[in-house]
Amino acid sequence: MRRAHILAVTAAIAVGLVALQSGVGATPETTCRAAASTDKRVDYHFCVARLSQHHDSPDADTWGLAKVAADVGVLMAGNGVYDIKRMLADKSPPAAPVGAKKKARAALEQCEALYDRMGSAFAEAYDGISRRDYAAGKEKAREALTLAHRCGDAFARAGVQSPLAKQSADSVEMAIVCTAITNLIH
Repeated sequence: MRRAHILAVTAAIAVGLVALQSGVGATPETTCRAAASTDKRVDYHFCVARLSQHHDSPDADTWGLAKVAADVGVLMAGNGVYDIKRMLADKSPPAAPVGAKKKARAALEQCEALYDRMGSAFAEAYDGISRRDYAAGKEKAREALTLAHRCGDAFARAGVQSPLAKQSADSVEMAIVCTAITNLIH
């Protein structure tokens, strides 16, 4: 009896994954759940929250949601560039020693270039997924992840706290989500 139950549950999961891969019943919730079950780095709640906000999510299948994840990454990187430009333009930064201000500014300038490249990497991930070149899409999502880490590293090397810690962490998570959902397609 117990063995029959385990086989039934396993069969139901397999049917669900096949349906999800074909796009049947794909929603941010079901897709993020499947992505989180195949990649433990995926934060289910983050995934659902970010994908659900996108205008293409309601009608998207799994392939469409992989593209949505890449597009959300583009938007996050663009917002990061905007935030960095605002911080660089701020003439009254918080009180800190002059040396620390210079180091923080240099790290911000480096991160501006990294976030710009991150946006391009997410855009290229979107393009790869769109043309169903999933390997290229995943490679570009991994590149975006690396660029986000490099921004954090720039602040660590400067010995100052990153004002972009949340943006960088979210960008890393979105790259993970994009890759995990793309892995569900094939």
